[in-house]
Amino acid sequence: MANVSVYNIEGNQVGEIELSDAVFGVEINEHLLHMAVVNHLAAKRQGTQSAKTRSEVSGGGKKPYRQKGTGHARQGSTRAPQWTGGGVVFAPKPRDYSFKLNKKERRAALKSALTSKVVENKIIVLDAFNMDEIKTKKFQAVMDALKVSKALVVVDDNANVVLSARNIPTVKTASTSTINVYDILKYDTLVVTQDAVATITEVYA
Repeated sequence: MANVSVYNIEGNQVGEIELSDAVFGVEINEHLLHMAVVNHLAAKRQGTQSAKTRSEVSGGGKKPYRQKGTGHARQGSTRAPQWTGGGVVFAPKPRDYSFKLNKKERRAALKSALTSKVVENKIIVLDAFNMDEIKTKKFQAVMDALKVSKALVVVDDNANVVLSARNIPTVKTASTSTINVYDILKYDTLVVTQDAVATITEVYA
């Protein structure tokens, strides 16, 4: 089991915590990490693009000119794709880009992402992270004390902490129920409270 230092919000080390190998010490599966990221991004795609095929464009019912004798190629409709104002060949239609990732794969990918942060020494455990008021400056002071800039902060539901971080573009907050592989890998540092570590271990071990 890996031992990680525990800090307070002033940036001072106050102890150590032992991380479970079942969650923070697994073999890193890069293929599953890739699949989890692709799945996350695919699910976020709107897929609302749409264009009309020749059968959907209004008009074009009358043959534009007679079949023979004009010197031009024969044409049956002004809504054919080669005409200006005509339909689109293989027109894009609204679709859902998401695909299923099995539960075991999702869990394994999340464990791999958490383990990668431990291996890279990019995880910071806080003894607690509570704020008695909504104050962006105070939240930023904590980040400065911990010497982190681009960070994912995982806390058990704490509205003041979440609201205080909203205006900091390089920081994102998440709860133990909303963490995902994409965010863990996207942000340089994972900042997590002791209570959140205990909850994650309980759920995923």
